[in-house]
Amino acid sequence: MSEAAAQSDEEDDRAPGLRKIIHVDMDAFYASVEQRDDPSLRGKPVAVGGDGPRGVLSTCSYEARLFGCRSAMPSITAKRLCPQLIFRRPRFAVYTEVSRQIRAIFRDYTPHVEPLSLDEAYLDVTEDLRGIGSATRIAQLIRARIKAETGLTASAGVSYNKFLAKLASDQNKPDGLCVIRPGEGAAFVAALPVRRFFGIGPRGAEKMAALGIETGTDLVRCDIAFLRRHFGGQADYLYRAARGIDLRRVKANRPRKSVGAERTLDKDISSGSALRDVLARIIEITWKRIESSKSEGRTVTLKLKHADFSQLTRARSLPRAVASRDEFAAIGHALLDEVLPLAQPVRLVGLTLSALEDEDRPPAPVGGASQGQLPF
Repeated sequence: MSEAAAQSDEEDDRAPGLRKIIHVDMDAFYASVEQRDDPSLRGKPVAVGGDGPRGVLSTCSYEARLFGCRSAMPSITAKRLCPQLIFRRPRFAVYTEVSRQIRAIFRDYTPHVEPLSLDEAYLDVTEDLRGIGSATRIAQLIRARIKAETGLTASAGVSYNKFLAKLASDQNKPDGLCVIRPGEGAAFVAALPVRRFFGIGPRGAEKMAALGIETGTDLVRCDIAFLRRHFGGQADYLYRAARGIDLRRVKANRPRKSVGAERTLDKDISSGSALRDVLARIIEITWKRIESSKSEGRTVTLKLKHADFSQLTRARSLPRAVASRDEFAAIGHALLDEVLPLAQPVRLVGLTLSALEDEDRPPAPVGGASQGQLPF
């Protein structure tokens, strides 16, 4: 779900200034884990992802970013920018375990933790289980513990709503902390280029620039009618964001929607036997992720992307959770058999388990007493 779409999700009528929100974002998470586990990689440009002609970077180290490399960049482009770039294949089981360590640290301070991915989460510390008395101090303690217990660095943003906390966590990366106190949000947003707003991609920023909107100050001058005329369903989000307003709660039980894996092939293939071999490897990767996340689901979906980028999907749902790896594999292969022979070659194969019941729930609060509202 995008920031824009989520703005209206789970709102309540508490004044935003009463909340104390921390957004923690690990620094170049996958690449940092690789550098931690292989000392020979430290201080070098490292990318996690496939290095084939159709590979894409999942992330890259800050050393690689100095050359212009970035997440989601085609590997061939990254290698052109940084010929000495070192590629590592993702190790999701390792990243998942490190993520569990980090979430355990979060839950020492609050039960209100909303993971967004393996490497970032929102925390609501309006009530402090440890009675520390400062949201900023809690963020400092969490970052120090992450460093001590995992050997990795994290950046954090502290503010009175989710939108501002996430902006703040990106402000002083890597290994940084930024605090936006009550009353400071509108001024902070006013100084930012709109491309920093979540949900505004390169094309959106270009459209805004054509309308004379390049900063938060420019955006706040636009009335809601103007925004709705030009941006439709995103208008309400933009209107609020320009003023530093976000009423969404931290959702501690936010469910995982799916677990899956996909592979972009080095060469297009249409052979049934070759596709079955690719699917078998994807099944192994996906099932490891399912076991690592302790997830159960009822729906298996096969995705095929053709050479012309058109997409074909097939899904099968059970009345109960998929019972085993063998059953998951059997359903995946049956879905592939349904579409063979193919009318045109395939460049990508993916398999997903959804309709999940995620067992990774935060524990109930212990030691029971609310410690009251915290100053920043």
